[in-house]
Amino acid sequence: MESGRIDFKEIELKYRFDLGPYVTFVPNKSEPVYNWFYFKEGYSRRFVLTMLDHFRLNSSNWVLDPFLGVGTTLLGCKERGINGVGIEVNPLFLFVANAKLIDYDIDSLKKWSTWLFNQKFKRPDISNLPSIIKRAFNRYNLEDIVFFKNKINEIDDDNARSFLLLALINAASKVTYAYKDGAVIKFIKKDVPPFRPFYKRIVRKMIRDLKTISFKKCTIKTILGDARIMDDVDDSSIDAIITSPPYLNKIEYTKVYEIEMKLFLGETVVNPIRSYIGLIPRKPPLDLPDFLDELNLPPAAQLYFSDMWIVLKQMYRVLRDGGKIAMVVAEGIFPDRIVESDLILARMGVELGFRNPEIWIVNKRVATRDRTIKIGVARESIVFLAK
Repeated sequence: MESGRIDFKEIELKYRFDLGPYVTFVPNKSEPVYNWFYFKEGYSRRFVLTMLDHFRLNSSNWVLDPFLGVGTTLLGCKERGINGVGIEVNPLFLFVANAKLIDYDIDSLKKWSTWLFNQKFKRPDISNLPSIIKRAFNRYNLEDIVFFKNKINEIDDDNARSFLLLALINAASKVTYAYKDGAVIKFIKKDVPPFRPFYKRIVRKMIRDLKTISFKKCTIKTILGDARIMDDVDDSSIDAIITSPPYLNKIEYTKVYEIEMKLFLGETVVNPIRSYIGLIPRKPPLDLPDFLDELNLPPAAQLYFSDMWIVLKQMYRVLRDGGKIAMVVAEGIFPDRIVESDLILARMGVELGFRNPEIWIVNKRVATRDRTIKIGVARESIVFLAK
């Protein structure tokens, strides 16, 4: 057997390149509410609605997303009136998801936004802000951002406070010198608009969004937590899981949201080990399937699949009999090989007792090292499992 390559004949492979754009966040850029925070690592509303239809889910069902991100799965559930639970380890992403999922009173939002923009400006002290924040904005815009943030914190309406803070984060992203380049933040001086009028336009646009999207009555729950520990989700309580775990060997991306976390939430940025699923490393379980040893995987991949084994066990526990999983994954790219994450995760599911493994290949990309040396062609796929 070639190192890192596998051939699991019991796993059905299909080609669905028509779904390739859906597993990216790009379509959400034109979707009201979904586009309130650009999350490159996420998938689209269209993917969620496609999976809800594929699984034939209705208002009596429960959907789980254990890697919630900024809430796309649960927003799709709200549009269809399907109950949903989301688990997210990153406080910034969970805040964004919660802010998008609130049932807002538009009149209240208009009242509080009018109050906010009528506040007399008083220059805030920005001297103690971290250097990365000062570097990310010109002085005048940063003073405006901090002024509005302080005023938003005075609002005693939780929903309005969340809405206006998310709008502030959204607007700040349009006037920053910082940009995300893979796993690092880079800076480029450029002309940026004055913040205050831009922020006003963002708030008005977000209020209009609420008039153009329709949500149905359902129960939505979000949890700050680790997908490997789903203690808040009962056994056999979930009908379907629609999710996308961190991709294997993608350099950990929490760090590139350092500015948002520090400036708006006051959160300390933790640098998890890149191969782990959550923020706290865990010892490899003792019951890992034997076939993983046979693949002679790189150490980072061993740790990744060790964590995903724990996640899959939790998924099996919380799913009802007949429950189904749709999980977007990508193959891991290493200097000497491509690791077939989709096949490995599907086989791990079979080892745990899942049935009917199926993989829909939705994208293929040439993988290189040192920018020029071709390693192979890497897949992006949807892994399906059933309990």
